[in-house]
Amino acid sequence: MSGVWSRADRHYRADVLERAAIFLTGRIDQLIAVEVQQTGRTIREMKAQVPSLTKWFKYYAALIRTEERAVLPTSGQLHNWIDRKPLGVVVQITPFNHPLLIAVKKLAPALAAGNSVLLKPSELTPLTSITLSEILQEAGLPHGVLTVLTGYGSTTGKFLVSHPLVKKVDVTGGTPAGRAIGAIAGHNLASFTAELGGKAPVIVTEHANIEAAVNGVAFGSFIASGQTCIAATRILVKRAILPLFLENLVGKAKSIEKRIGSPTNMKSMMGPLVSAAQLAKVESLVDSAESGSLSILTGGSRMTGISILDSHDLSRGYFYPPTIIGDGSASKVVGSRIWREEAFGPVIVVVGFETEKEAIDLANDSEFGLGAAIWTQDISQAHRLSAAVDAGIVWINTHHRNDPSSPWGGVKSSGVGSENGIEAYHAYTTVKSTILNYASTNQALNSEDWFGEEVESVRYG
Repeated sequence: MSGVWSRADRHYRADVLERAAIFLTGRIDQLIAVEVQQTGRTIREMKAQVPSLTKWFKYYAALIRTEERAVLPTSGQLHNWIDRKPLGVVVQITPFNHPLLIAVKKLAPALAAGNSVLLKPSELTPLTSITLSEILQEAGLPHGVLTVLTGYGSTTGKFLVSHPLVKKVDVTGGTPAGRAIGAIAGHNLASFTAELGGKAPVIVTEHANIEAAVNGVAFGSFIASGQTCIAATRILVKRAILPLFLENLVGKAKSIEKRIGSPTNMKSMMGPLVSAAQLAKVESLVDSAESGSLSILTGGSRMTGISILDSHDLSRGYFYPPTIIGDGSASKVVGSRIWREEAFGPVIVVVGFETEKEAIDLANDSEFGLGAAIWTQDISQAHRLSAAVDAGIVWINTHHRNDPSSPWGGVKSSGVGSENGIEAYHAYTTVKSTILNYASTNQALNSEDWFGEEVESVRYG
């Protein structure tokens, strides 16, 4: 906290971030194993995700090496140049579902900008954040610039965000927690970024390739056991193709269910939910849908017994199969809990639509607006639908694409601000405007004496 990092040359900071990428690569196998152990996510998912995290350190290292700063046009003999200065001490709060990914997404721009960070990971998944802190220190990050504090949100998290010296709070989590944290940050006039809940709609039109759309929906819905804020949860399908689409999607879900086993098995397709509390929430939502006369097309109850894939005892974890709800009738589904509430599990609801307007109305019928997807081969239709959907991120013929350069944030109750890209770096800085008068002394004496006795004209601004 001495200022050694905030005042460090930008190329020195970039060197540290680049070394962090190298050292992270050297500990990939360890990080993957711990992520699997603490989250329950399958090793095939972690082998795909964790190696990609080096991109964030490399991107922000390159950004600060090449950043261009403006010299603004002004009247008179003035130069006005703009600097970006670090905010100071920032607090970052990360969730259980992508512990390492989300920590890296937040840390890379914050450290690139020269801030000191207090990182509070989820109490369920703190281990890789601690290891990440070690990696950054090995890479040359000065002692005290990054501190990882474990604990519960209601105690440790609340204490951190309430401190008057904290200049920014960046949180990923549920919307209720985000609102509470935002109120505290606002009271202290701290900057605030929040990536919160979601209930992502997916529109599948008559111009979609059905096989590709089914594969895309299955990925968007069931990756990470549905425990992502941009999970595809409300699937809206053109009625003309709905029967064939459902037949294929149900078949895909059943195929996944048959291949659920130990998370450490590379052939296992899906891991358990993270906790008993998360399982109870998913079960409650599915039970409410069933009691509301909605059809459970596949799945719908906790998995127990021995896995047919590898003899893993599913009863020892919170395994829940891919679950598809709905008989295509929007009138029966809209307004239900399963339509409104974020499940954060592998549970989706499918309804049909006739017109583009109906699809858009259904897609926007949510308090959330983080992610959305559209499946169509008609480029004009893709533009019309993507423009009309209220979401911070819209994917067309894909889902859950994430890159350091691509802004990631939502609208409505899905959050405030954005991660990734130059926007995230700017959010961790404050603008400093410096104005230099380069007029000669004689020019200044002739034009700058505001209170001179014989001055005929004066300037203002």
